[in-house]
Amino acid sequence: MQTIFIIAILVFGFLITFQIAKASEYVAVLRGEEKSRKQNNRINALLLLVFLVAGLIGVYYCNEKLASKILKFGSSASDHGLDIDNMLKITIIITGIVFVITQSLLFWFSFKYQESEKREVHFYPHNNQLEIIWTVIPAIVLTVMVGYGLFYWYRITGDAPKNVAQVEVTGKQFEWIFRYPGKDNELGKKYYKNINAAKENPLGQLWEDAANHDDIVLNQEMHLVVNKPVKFIIGAQDVIHNVGLAHFRMKMDAVPGTPTTIWFTPIKTTKQMRLETGDPEFVFELSCDQMCGRGHFSMRGLIVVEEQEEYDLWMASKKPKYFSVFPEKDPENKSVIAAVTGEKK
Repeated sequence: MQTIFIIAILVFGFLITFQIAKASEYVAVLRGEEKSRKQNNRINALLLLVFLVAGLIGVYYCNEKLASKILKFGSSASDHGLDIDNMLKITIIITGIVFVITQSLLFWFSFKYQESEKREVHFYPHNNQLEIIWTVIPAIVLTVMVGYGLFYWYRITGDAPKNVAQVEVTGKQFEWIFRYPGKDNELGKKYYKNINAAKENPLGQLWEDAANHDDIVLNQEMHLVVNKPVKFIIGAQDVIHNVGLAHFRMKMDAVPGTPTTIWFTPIKTTKQMRLETGDPEFVFELSCDQMCGRGHFSMRGLIVVEEQEEYDLWMASKKPKYFSVFPEKDPENKSVIAAVTGEKK
């Protein structure tokens, strides 16, 4: 019903516009083409000026009204994010000044120099000096801006520090799977043909590889240590996804068969962000920023940033995936079996 209503509104809008256009043609014939054209020019010139003023007021009003719902410059929760905030701030200031000046002149000139019988047209084909100025200056400014952006881009995408923590992030319709290396700090090998959720192997880990025996596999929730660099090793199992980290100002495609990486250092804990935002329920979100199917909207992961002690306690409560698949290999289960066996004896 709603779709029919929207279509009806569009049809009626088209008919009304068509009728207004036809009526304008009839008025032009009755009044005389030239007189009607001059009157339309005056109306259009005034409307352009009104549009300029109303548009600038509207932009300011929307910015003030929605200020609490947008990410603010300098509020990033990662070190790289602060650099990106600075880069965007400088870009917006420069382009914003140019936009306001050029658009104000454009609409003002349309009003001031509208067709008039008292004004004589002056033919001014070109001016070499002006053309050099408005070509060279923007070229220099844009070159500086591009160079500034490349400087930060190589800094962000460069090699991670040697002490960086690693987390493997795998996207699939429509969830995120996280894998942490164990005490050996090495992620085990995997093979896509081994993927079998029914057998508790959602990533296709090769159990004969000893490096897999202490890897921890989790769904939807990730924990990170504040002020400690972390490197994401990103992949996908089905279609292209995208790791979106809005509060860290980072994002990277998750491509099937082609691992990608990003690294950054979280500089604010979840508790700090809750105080900063005034939201006691605040959590860092890992969203999918690539349309990946019907359930794309629900593909959301959570990130908890905490102190090292809190992280260690959380990690100590997790068991490697290997012990879920082979419970008889679990040292805790072996102790229980030995105790039970001893009692029977």
